Amino acid sequence: MTAQQIENKIVREWFLSAQDDEWLIENTIKEDKDWPPNPICFLSQQLAEKSLKGFLAFSKQEAPKAHQLEELIKLCAKADPEFLAFEEDAEYLTGFYIISRYPGEYQIFSQDEAREAFKKAIKIKDFVFKKMSL
Repeated sequence: MTAQQIENKIVREWFLSAQDDEWLIENTIKEDKDWPPNPICFLSQQLAEKSLKGFLAFSKQEAPKAHQLEELIKLCAKADPEFLAFEEDAEYLTGFYIISRYPGEYQIFSQDEAREAFKKAIKIKDFVFKKMSL
């Protein structure tokens, strides 16, 4: 089953949006050796966030309007305690939500940090998709 085949509209939209982020990251990294790391860090956080919120919708829980992935992990763990294994990855990724985008707290990340963020986001997304048999 693919994300397009999911019957629940909200769940499907969360996963399609997550897949868009994944596609953008993968294609940016492979197409350009001088790609900017900050947007990749942010999109990695978004990829994980959308995957987790999709799982919450799938498990009939309301997804809060929050960007702290640790909070989302704890909510997902109510349906499946195995999500708690991703708390450290979630904490790492949450750090990219604000400081990768806004002046005043803006921090320049390296391509290695961006690759690590993407790796952690994919780990979370793959786990979610596995739990949903996608």
